[in-house]
Amino acid sequence: MKPDFFRKWSIMNLLLFGIVFSISAQQQKQSVSEGPYKPADESLKQYQYPEWFRDAKFGIWAHWGPQAVPRQGDWYARRMYQETDPAYKYHIEHYGHPSVFGYKDIIPLWKAEKWDPDKLMELYKKAGARYFVSMGSHHDNFFLWNSKLNKWNAVNMGPKKDIVGIWQQAAKKQGLKFGVSEHLGASFTWFQAAHGSDKEGAKAGVPYDGANLDYQDLYHANATSDDKDWLTNNPAFQLEWYRSIKELVDNYQPDLLYSDSKMPFENVGRTLISHFYNRDIIKNGGKLQAVYTCKQPSEGMWVEDLERGVKDTVSQYPWQTDTSIGDWYYRTGQKYKTSTEVIQMLVDIVSKNGNLLLNVVQTPEGDLEPDMLKILDEIGIWTSANGEGIYGSRPWKIYGEKPADKPVKKLGRFDENFGYSSKDIRFTTKGNTLYAFCLGKPEEDIMIRSLAKSPKSSSNTIASVSMVGSTEKISWKQTNEGLVIKKPANLPSWQVTGFKIEFRK
Repeated sequence: MKPDFFRKWSIMNLLLFGIVFSISAQQQKQSVSEGPYKPADESLKQYQYPEWFRDAKFGIWAHWGPQAVPRQGDWYARRMYQETDPAYKYHIEHYGHPSVFGYKDIIPLWKAEKWDPDKLMELYKKAGARYFVSMGSHHDNFFLWNSKLNKWNAVNMGPKKDIVGIWQQAAKKQGLKFGVSEHLGASFTWFQAAHGSDKEGAKAGVPYDGANLDYQDLYHANATSDDKDWLTNNPAFQLEWYRSIKELVDNYQPDLLYSDSKMPFENVGRTLISHFYNRDIIKNGGKLQAVYTCKQPSEGMWVEDLERGVKDTVSQYPWQTDTSIGDWYYRTGQKYKTSTEVIQMLVDIVSKNGNLLLNVVQTPEGDLEPDMLKILDEIGIWTSANGEGIYGSRPWKIYGEKPADKPVKKLGRFDENFGYSSKDIRFTTKGNTLYAFCLGKPEEDIMIRSLAKSPKSSSNTIASVSMVGSTEKISWKQTNEGLVIKKPANLPSWQVTGFKIEFRK
């Protein structure tokens, strides 16, 4: 087909979608759940963070789908159409040219034949997770739920199972809260690479399969030249997002909804969020228990999410880090975080009023590798012994202390800040009890300067110190310089060591 045809088709397609958008806007308005939340910032600011989320602290995420099949890591559905990307070369060598064998042909290869959701959920609960999040749809526009709007879904193709629904049942059996993640908002511009062609070589100028009109319902229509940001500016695409995510929310009524972006599409996003909140109030008999999280400062309207990053101080509002124990999708030969690194992140994040959502990398078949199982087991041993200082805790007046010679660093997204030692201390509280965690195994006596004896007040006078997860008697003294804890003779096997500190009443 000639390029001029595609140009004309795209214009007609956008006009048609514009008409649909105009008609559907009225239908959409009528279908939104009525309630106290309206699609306006001032209304959303009445949000109260549910106690279950504030108490949970640790969630596990299944960032899993057809893109795991080639075993080449994240973003394969886009990278296979980018001529200079290693994934393009891999695709040519293993599957053929993307003008013939495209992402649409990868999808049927995802069978999930070793997936045992009940067994996995048992493992995740044992590791200490208090909530679980399923992928809903990644940027590949493939839905893992039983959708009536998009035929490219896991019930029709691939595993031929309602992945979201089955995960939800498994989480419910284990008493875990259940969430879904949506990455669809970025899909409309992200997937435009599938509409391209090689610039060089024997196939130069031959359109990839994304340019084929028969597959526009997977790869989307051509975007206009000015539509290149993470979130599309096309109202028709925005309506498609709204209808799809509303279907997900309405059909599964999750406890948590995650967007892989800032709040999508201004009032379109506000409408979806207010609908999600109002519907949850009905579900829970008048009390809002839902959590919406996106990558934008919350100002009290939702939970701010930081991808692969942490905050550098205590946040006024509860927040969440999302990260992966390895690559986002399975990749051959990838290196996983150690259990110690995960635990250090968890404690650091909790001390700053946050939660950790950790992606556990599944194989394309759906099971976990032996080294992944070992890491989860080690995390579970630590959380079962130290959880009293994590679950249900709240931040102290400061998040912690760092070594005097450690440089000041502004933290944020895509900075997970490893390199902790025993002199990195993090605090959590429960009532009159303070927990102090050393992020490395102590090699000498521990000095906590924030707990120096106050000459003007006895309110911070310490009554007792014990080691969390141990019955060993601890020697300590509170001085004008700080709390000095003598290095315990028998430290636990894990690296992150917790101390429980009680104050005189």
